[in-house]
Amino acid sequence: MPLVEIHRLSKFFGGLAAVTELNLDVMQGEILGLIGPNGAGKTTVLNMVGGTIFPSRGKIIFNGEDITNFPPYRRAQRGIARVFQENLLFGNFTALENIRLGFHLHSRMGFAEKLFNRQSTRNKEKVWLGKAFQMLEYVGLVEHTATAAINLPHGKQRLLGLAIALATQPQLLLLDEPVSGMNAEEVEGMVALIKMLREKRGITCVVVEHNMRAVMGLCDRIAVLNFGEKIAEGLPRTIVESKAVVEAYLGTE
Repeated sequence: MPLVEIHRLSKFFGGLAAVTELNLDVMQGEILGLIGPNGAGKTTVLNMVGGTIFPSRGKIIFNGEDITNFPPYRRAQRGIARVFQENLLFGNFTALENIRLGFHLHSRMGFAEKLFNRQSTRNKEKVWLGKAFQMLEYVGLVEHTATAAINLPHGKQRLLGLAIALATQPQLLLLDEPVSGMNAEEVEGMVALIKMLREKRGITCVVVEHNMRAVMGLCDRIAVLNFGEKIAEGLPRTIVESKAVVEAYLGTE
């Protein structure tokens, strides 16, 4: 059954139509690729699903609930997490501290607990730091526990961003170019990790990515946008053979 239902979703910036009348379902437990040429509207769709911008019209249904007008924090509470194209980290905080901040939605510590620094507060903090450390292990960054995020190489920063998103315990993970700027070995590792998130944790993923080799090896299904409109949808092998997709990427004579 669909985890996400997108109905006639449109976004206009002034007179520019960034996304037009998009209908798309994201099935529970699948990895859906969203591809298209530069400026096709892919990131705008992620922004609307994640709540950083609101649609001009249309609806977004998540787990049967209309979340179209929910702010980002309410969507995060419902189980939607986002990994942005840029590495949005607290640069002077360690990798462990960055992930600990990602758990804040579930820590449930009240103001009085934090103010008076009770033993119960300290015990809870130890638990959450332990969970953050486990997340570092999960993404392969345990050797960088005490490293400031700003000092991590690009590929490691991408992994840290993913770990922070996972700390919110999402059902749906929105990934905007997760392998951008990575070398071949790092790309292979990220693809394997995303697959493992689905297989071991049941996380549904929507992936925007320009690396076609990664997309074809990762995604169960692909939707293609061009000038804000969906021009194709299907299995990877059918997408690469689509005349409309080839024309969108390469043009026509």
